[in-house]
Amino acid sequence: MNNIEKSCVWHPYAKIPNDIHTYLVKSAKGVYLTLENNNKVIDGMSSWWSVIHGYNNKTINSAIKSQIDSMSHVMFGGLTHKGAIDICQKLINITPKGLEKVFLADSGSVSVEVALKMALQYWYNKGQKNKKHFITPLGGYHGDTFGAMSVCDPENGMHHIFSGTLPKHFFVKKPTIGNTKAALSDLKSTLTNNNNSIAAMILEPIVQGAGGMNIYDSDYLTGARELCNQHNVLLIVDEIATGFGRTGKLFGCEHANVSPDILCLGKALTGGYLSMAATLTNEDVAKNVGVLMHGPTFMGNPLACAAANASIDLLMNSDWKANVNRIEKILYSELTPLINLESVNDVRIIGAIGVLELTNNINMEETQSRLIDMGVWLRPYGKLLYTMPPFVTTDEELYKITGAMKEVVS
Repeated sequence: MNNIEKSCVWHPYAKIPNDIHTYLVKSAKGVYLTLENNNKVIDGMSSWWSVIHGYNNKTINSAIKSQIDSMSHVMFGGLTHKGAIDICQKLINITPKGLEKVFLADSGSVSVEVALKMALQYWYNKGQKNKKHFITPLGGYHGDTFGAMSVCDPENGMHHIFSGTLPKHFFVKKPTIGNTKAALSDLKSTLTNNNNSIAAMILEPIVQGAGGMNIYDSDYLTGARELCNQHNVLLIVDEIATGFGRTGKLFGCEHANVSPDILCLGKALTGGYLSMAATLTNEDVAKNVGVLMHGPTFMGNPLACAAANASIDLLMNSDWKANVNRIEKILYSELTPLINLESVNDVRIIGAIGVLELTNNINMEETQSRLIDMGVWLRPYGKLLYTMPPFVTTDEELYKITGAMKEVVS
């Protein structure tokens, strides 16, 4: 790695210069990354869960190449274009019933910021200016911008050093498999006592992602929707990590057949090609929000819209559900026996997500080096070693990923 990389390039969740080695990628195709030494590794992370169709996909490549010949960007203020109209229509068609208004953003964190602003402006315009706080389960993660940080886990998240600056919100018991009754009881109590000051609840459905890869019962989602209705609180569902089939349903909230008031999307929206996100809401919220004071420069970017339209078409015209079920079965058969190891505290699997929670923190640099030697790219953190592979990963490639995970924890 050259001196510029070591001394000048600042990587996410790292200091500069970086303590942990970074690997230079020369190219990517299918599920493989080709590194600087021409070694190929299977990307078991889908580039932070976004590259669901694999790299260098011919269909998405073609869509972007075609788009760039007509226009690469045009401002969305006062102008529009077919790609943006098409992606909004597609999202309305495939998301839960009632979500018919689409605000296009340029990253997942921004879609959360937009959702929070929608909720605050909704109540402000309805004359309930005191409803300016949010409620969210502990263990959640919603992004790195300030509004998003304020609804991330305040203690075990990545943003505790900003606690003195961030707005104060309500945090309730983290839902887990088996504790739904207790978690809903805590939510009910907090809403009963504070609903006059709470604008919305925000949560990640079924799987809490970067906050700890926690999986919980669908009954919690059902109960949360009911309690929000009862206490006059909007429900925001953050599907940035769970959307587009990752959990075995097209969207995580489908596990409970609930429709939120506001929905956040990102990551796999463009198949991992370009940064793009969306915040969807219903007629009632949109009508009462009115003019939303938010306008990203690259909102509705034509290249991103082209990638998103192609990615969604690919997904919806494929047997994605059977593919995700196939991945889930292999992850389950290969990883669940590891619960018997002393080094493994828990094994969690749903859809195309396989998580090993270890008893001790992982040495990231040492672990990644071993994984690279075995031909696999994973990005462990804390006590978690997990995989969220592209949906096109073959059985043989999945066994290579799980075999490497076994080797690391044995």
